[in-house]
Amino acid sequence: MREDKEEKENYVLDCVGLYCPAPVMNARETIDQLSPGDIMEVIADDLAAQEDIPRWAKRSGHTLLKSWKEESELHFLIQKEE
Repeated sequence: MREDKEEKENYVLDCVGLYCPAPVMNARETIDQLSPGDIMEVIADDLAAQEDIPRWAKRSGHTLLKSWKEESELHFLIQKEE
């Protein structure tokens, strides 16, 4: 459990059990529905997401605020930019 959560996500996208490229595709579709400044948390268990999600966020112009691992799950906080 993470206790230092400064940022509050507006949306949690659960991609546990999905494999590349589904987490990135779902993240792209979901963030398109959010407003600039909103924060989305992506949760995945596919190890490819460790590289794929941060790379996608940077390439798409969004900000990766934080990433961490809880047991077998990878968590990413991404802030939507304009």
